[in-house]
Amino acid sequence: MGLRIYILKRVIYSLILLYFVITINFFIFMMMPGDPVSTLASGLRLRDPEIIKAATETFGLDRPIHERYVKYVISMATLDFGYSYDTRKPIVNEIGLRLQNTLVLAIPPEIFSIIVGIVLGVVAAHKRGKLIDTASVITSLAVYSLPVFWIAMMLILVFAYNLRWFPAGHTIPAHWIYLPPQTIWEDLGTRLYHLVLPWTTLFLLTYGSYLLLTRATMLECITEDYVLTARAKGLKERTVLFKHTLKNAALPIITDVAIVFGFMLGGAIITEQVFIYPGLGMWIWRSIETFDYPALQAIFYVVAVCVIIANLIADLLYGVIDPRVKYG
Repeated sequence: MGLRIYILKRVIYSLILLYFVITINFFIFMMMPGDPVSTLASGLRLRDPEIIKAATETFGLDRPIHERYVKYVISMATLDFGYSYDTRKPIVNEIGLRLQNTLVLAIPPEIFSIIVGIVLGVVAAHKRGKLIDTASVITSLAVYSLPVFWIAMMLILVFAYNLRWFPAGHTIPAHWIYLPPQTIWEDLGTRLYHLVLPWTTLFLLTYGSYLLLTRATMLECITEDYVLTARAKGLKERTVLFKHTLKNAALPIITDVAIVFGFMLGGAIITEQVFIYPGLGMWIWRSIETFDYPALQAIFYVVAVCVIIANLIADLLYGVIDPRVKYG
């Protein structure tokens, strides 16, 4: 089987998987307790049955379940997510606005944690049993085990309230409402300044998993014959570790990175809540509180698509990284 046939096969499998994800997503929300229209009416203090009935018809909640299911599948496939129960705005526009913030929040610390985690994992495996290995493992386990809200709150307490080095939350300062920035550099610099603590939180939360995974996979490969042969040829230890050993130990790391990047678009819910950051994570929390089922269905669908695509890319990278993997 050639690469093209393999890609076509994987795409078909992914589409089938996506259909099952859409179906499960639909029925999960259908079985959830609570009536979103009644909740919406209660929040707005509406008591008129005619208004409630009109809202039910507008959102299509009065139709038979099979009709709603067919419409839902078509809507997901065409990215026509409808309108939010909470904001009454198109969900596609709402996702677009918040997705930008989530990408800015999640991607830089994720990339940095991957680089730092892999490098420290290689060093820990090379120095296994020594002080640097023990310290790396203990530190990673300790930080990785801490609740994310606790890490965020400690950073706010120390660096925002005690030292006053960084702001405690939000994406922009409050005075920008009546006094906006004068230059693009002031705008960019201030936004980055507000992201320091959230970025640090996400970095501390994730780098340890990459370190431990890299160390474990490296230890499985570091005693192989090809590593001993590379050393016998007089290659530098850095070349042996990163070019030979890490390359052959990279498959589990690629899988983990692909899954994390896929779920990353779902937003860091707790981190965004603590730092009052208007991304997808905060929107998920708000949608849960308001029974905004269309918004939740759209977000989970987007996350599922991203995870499936990320895993497809990871499968293709296997053959590039490791020549022993054959598409057949």
